[in-house]
Amino acid sequence: MTSWEHASAGSTRCGESRSTPARDREAIISIQAAYLRTHLPWPPVAPATPATDVSIDDVPLGVRAADAQVALTGLGVLLLQPREQSWVNLSVTDLRRADCDGLWLHEVNLDRSCMEAAGLFHANLTQAPLVAVNLRHADLKTAILRRARCVLADLRGVRLVETDLRDADFTDADLREANLRKADAGGAVFRSADLRLADLRGSDLSEADLLQARLTGAVASEHTRWPAGFDHAAAGVVVTEDPGPEPPPLLQPSGITTQHPPLRSMP
Repeated sequence: MTSWEHASAGSTRCGESRSTPARDREAIISIQAAYLRTHLPWPPVAPATPATDVSIDDVPLGVRAADAQVALTGLGVLLLQPREQSWVNLSVTDLRRADCDGLWLHEVNLDRSCMEAAGLFHANLTQAPLVAVNLRHADLKTAILRRARCVLADLRGVRLVETDLRDADFTDADLREANLRKADAGGAVFRSADLRLADLRGSDLSEADLLQARLTGAVASEHTRWPAGFDHAAAGVVVTEDPGPEPPPLLQPSGITTQHPPLRSMP
């Protein structure tokens, strides 16, 4: 049995795990992270790995690299437990369509990784470095990105419904067509961020930094909260009614193929 399989054998997605000595747990976490970085580099280099321009519908991690999905799941469960070291390096990693629902990825370094269409429902990414990460079409509904550093991140079409974005840094991030319905963005920084065509209905931006943010065509409602003195109409925001029930997640279970519509905004 491999090291990552050992970890997953002692863990469950519900967060329950057999008691693991701290020293062994740190070693397992380091091995799992190193395995993911070396076997799934971004951009991909192995001939059998889907190319960067392959349709995202065709590259679920659990199908193309089941062992890597097991390693990632085990890692996210082990990180729930108290640790001597908080830093984990998963930077520059190919995690397209990874299943990270409910995983604890607190302070995990994902700089410049590709997590396009990843499932991150209710995941904890508190203080995670996400500089220049690709999270296009990812599902982060009810996730926690508090104090995450998302500078220069590609978040086009991302789902941030009811997500905790407090004090996160989205400077120069691309959030076109992002769904931020009812998101809590208190203290978040959106300096020079591109929020064109984003859905901001019901979101709390009352203490956000929107300096030079682009908002043309973004949708808001009467329940959207803006910073004091901010003229959202002059910024090109369209006010409409609050949405009805939320649409289903972008991704279905891995056995079902869904077709992601192209983004309406220009690259």
